[in-house]
Amino acid sequence: MQKITFAFIVCFVVTLLLGFVVLPLLKRAKAKQQILTYEQEHKSKEGTPTIGGVVFILGIAFTCLLVFDGNSSLGMLTLAITVGYGIVGFLDDFIKIFFRRNLGLRAYQKILLQLAVSLIIGFFAQNSMLVGGDFYIPFFKVTVNFGVWTVPFVVFVFLATTNGVNLTDGMDGLAASVTSAFMAVFAILLLVQSFNLDQSGFVLLSYEYKNLAYFCIACFAGTLAYLLFNVFPAKVFMGDTGSLALGGAVASVAVLSKNTLFIPIVGFAFVWSVTSVVLQVARYKLTKKRFFLMAPYHHHLQQKGLSEPRIVCIYTTITILLGVVALCLG
Repeated sequence: MQKITFAFIVCFVVTLLLGFVVLPLLKRAKAKQQILTYEQEHKSKEGTPTIGGVVFILGIAFTCLLVFDGNSSLGMLTLAITVGYGIVGFLDDFIKIFFRRNLGLRAYQKILLQLAVSLIIGFFAQNSMLVGGDFYIPFFKVTVNFGVWTVPFVVFVFLATTNGVNLTDGMDGLAASVTSAFMAVFAILLLVQSFNLDQSGFVLLSYEYKNLAYFCIACFAGTLAYLLFNVFPAKVFMGDTGSLALGGAVASVAVLSKNTLFIPIVGFAFVWSVTSVVLQVARYKLTKKRFFLMAPYHHHLQQKGLSEPRIVCIYTTITILLGVVALCLG
């Protein structure tokens, strides 16, 4: 419990201090957000500094390197994936800002980079004794081995999750709030699983899960500290630097702890962001009509007259409630 508290305090304070240091630097570097033409309701946000995700990425990395203890292969891999996705996002943001190419990396370039990382993790999961292609089935409380389907399943999870978090990052504080709640739930889940593994004699694996829990605590604290700069009206945006890093964090901590199938429950907000876009595009292609006023769905709610803080509150509350259900019944 002391290390959990220590990890939370360290990451929160470090991220907060980095925010006060990095934000003026981003302003000075003119790393400003450009608003797409179809997002006219966000036109007032034009010029807000972006790439703010770097503050919580650094805070999380510093904290994890400080608190990881014993067997930390899964924890270090999760951290590496998070930072790796953050670097991909940074390249995207850098091109947008300094080369004035509003769409940043080409879609195929981002997909190829994400695909490369997810393939590595897929093969690791399939061949590692720590994961072995096993995935826990929530509510049924059984573990199923996906066998030869492990790699394509992991690739799908990573692509869907990282893009889901990226799509959810469309309002002040939305992606950070939902991810913060997600990580808090997963920290509790992993601590319980770590205790059960320890009681069952799987001491080495227990340490791995405990370190993954510390990672989740760091993500929870880092995103909370970041929200002090990102709540409406935002002083800084996380950019793809932050959203892809958080997507990588969500996917990797779930996959490597065999809790992948908790993502559609606790991470329902991310799933719904992707689903609403797919439904919108599919129906328009087929009928030239739309399901929603605008996709992802949080923009539909905004078009219906709900304020950004209210939408963020709704999404975060749903995440917390579904997290409680997952913890109680999963």
